[in-house]
Formats: sequence, structure tokens, C-alpha cells
Amino acid sequence: MKQNILISPNLQQDLAVAISECEHDRIFVLTDTVTYKKCWPAVCNFFVLKNALPIVIGATDTHKDLQSLAQVWQALAEGGATRHSCLINLGGGMVTDLGGFAASTFKRGIDFINIPTTLLAMVDASVGGKTGINFNGLKNEIGTFCNARFVILNTEFLQTLDHKNIYSGYAEMIKHALISNQAMWAQLIGFDIADRDLEQLQQMVAESVKVKETIVTEDPLEKGIRKALNLGHTFGHAFEAWSLRRRPILHGYAVAYGLVCELYLSAVKAGFPTDKMRQTVNFIKEYYGKLDFTCDDYAELIELMHHDKKNTTGSINFTLLSDIGEIKIDQTATEDEIKETFDFYREGE
Repeated sequence: MKQNILISPNLQQDLAVAISECEHDRIFVLTDTVTYKKCWPAVCNFFVLKNALPIVIGATDTHKDLQSLAQVWQALAEGGATRHSCLINLGGGMVTDLGGFAASTFKRGIDFINIPTTLLAMVDASVGGKTGINFNGLKNEIGTFCNARFVILNTEFLQTLDHKNIYSGYAEMIKHALISNQAMWAQLIGFDIADRDLEQLQQMVAESVKVKETIVTEDPLEKGIRKALNLGHTFGHAFEAWSLRRRPILHGYAVAYGLVCELYLSAVKAGFPTDKMRQTVNFIKEYYGKLDFTCDDYAELIELMHHDKKNTTGSINFTLLSDIGEIKIDQTATEDEIKETFDFYREGE
């Protein structure tokens, strides 16, 4: 089932249209404690939500777990949800991932609508049909492919975000540009995200979502070209899981650090132009800083990389680039090459 993505200038109107096209004997709205406070007040008085039942789970990725999932299933059951009910996921990527998984499994699947409220969720998590939870200390270890009936993107919510959460989503936009075209990459690297023009950002979000939507439509189950979307994520997920055991970092920051590493590998192994690599790396350093790890952490990071779902038996898989928009999927690297990449990351130029 194809998902409908609406770039919405009028959330109330577009949500009413989306709900009318879904089964909805009962409507539930999933938020976390932060989006319940910051975003639920913006929609709770919509006529179409007058009988909706809110479900609130803990915020941050540490709550993207079995316990929160069971809490959502329980609330659906206690609220009298049937297989003809509809769940609206109002929040960031954690809410759309977990809510999508809850909806895709409750009574073997009910309709759900994603209203992403963070930049990261708008350009990445809420689009493309991947749902899931973390398990055994690993990111998105349990999940399904299941499209939301509608994804409604309204950039008004971006006004509720701090710099860090804007930067987090922006890293996925940089990734989309790198796998897309030179003009998009140049615009993103030249944009002042610290003092941002929200109107221009909205137009850039729409273009970024189009990149992902085109790829996902072509390869919904990640058999081929969808692996392009994994650029930055083999190293990135390892950094994220490593940090989760110490001091958690936002997903987009982990992806930004992963992009530094995988662009370096791309330059070494696939001939990616070093000037474009340096420009991108310098932009990331300026806005995202650096992750502080030492050579004593290499073995743990490589071990985490071995757990990545993209791997084939025994080898760690990467998506690399020979240039902007020139994608090479299913690439591998030796442990020595990975360690050399860690050295580059820590030592810089």
C-alpha cells in the first residue's frame, strides 16, 4: 500500500481528509511526554479529534522498547480499539517508529497516520514504512515494513524545536543530498542552519522527502537501491548504540558522524572527490562537533557494526559514493580499513 505524503499548509483540513479515508470507528493519538505538552495543544481542539483518546509514553529513544510498546497495545485494548480503528502518531521518530509498529501488529494491523513534529521524523523516520523498537541494546532490532496511510508534514511544528533537534534532522537531509545531486548538496552545505529561514527550510524539506519517497517507491523492502538511504548509518548506528551505553546522542548527530567516516571510506575505496568530502566534513564539524572516543573503543564499535541488520554473514556492509549521486551499495571494508577510518575521524584532516 502506497503512503500518501501531504506537505500541509492547513493541518486541520488535511488531517480531516486523511482520517476520512481511513477506517476510524475509534481514533487514538500517540504522543510522548514532550510532544503531549508541546504539540497536542495545537491539535486537540480540531473537530475531527473531539472523541480521540490520547496515549502518552515516555520521551526519548530510551523508551522505544518493549515496555512502551506493550503500554500502547494495552491502551488500545482498554480503549476498545478494533481492527477498524485508527492510530495517529504525533511526535518525533521514536513515536512514529514505535506507533507504526504497534499499529502494524495490533489485531494484525490497523490504519495509522503519522504527523511528524521533528525535522528528523519529517525527512526520515515517518516516511518509508519502516517501523520498530530497540531490543537487546540494538537500534530497531525488532520491526516491520508497514506504510502509514498518510504522512502529514507541517513545518509549523519546527518552531517548537531547539537547535540540536533541527541539526539532528538536517543530517538526514545532507545524506539525501549526497545520494541525489550536486545542486541540492551545495544548497544544504551553504544554508545557515544556526540562523535559519523557516520558509526556505520548508521548501528544502519537501525536496528532501521527495528523494526518499522516490527511492522507497522503487524498492520498498530494501532489496537494492533503497540501501542508498543507509549512507552514514553503518558507522552511525554503531556510534549511537555505543553512546546509548554512556551518554546518549541524537540519531542525526550519530548519522552526521557516520557520514564523516563513510565519506572518508568513499574517498579511499570509491574515488569520492576529496574536496567535496572535506567541505562536507568541515560543515559537520562546525555544527555537530565531534564524538569523543579513543582507540580503546574501536573493538566495541566494530562489534556493534557486526550487529547491523544490513550485513551479510561475516562482513560489514556499507553504502559508499564515487561522487554525489553516484551510489555504490553492498560495499565491504576490512577491520584495518575501519580502524583507519576511526583514526581519520579522531585526527581530522
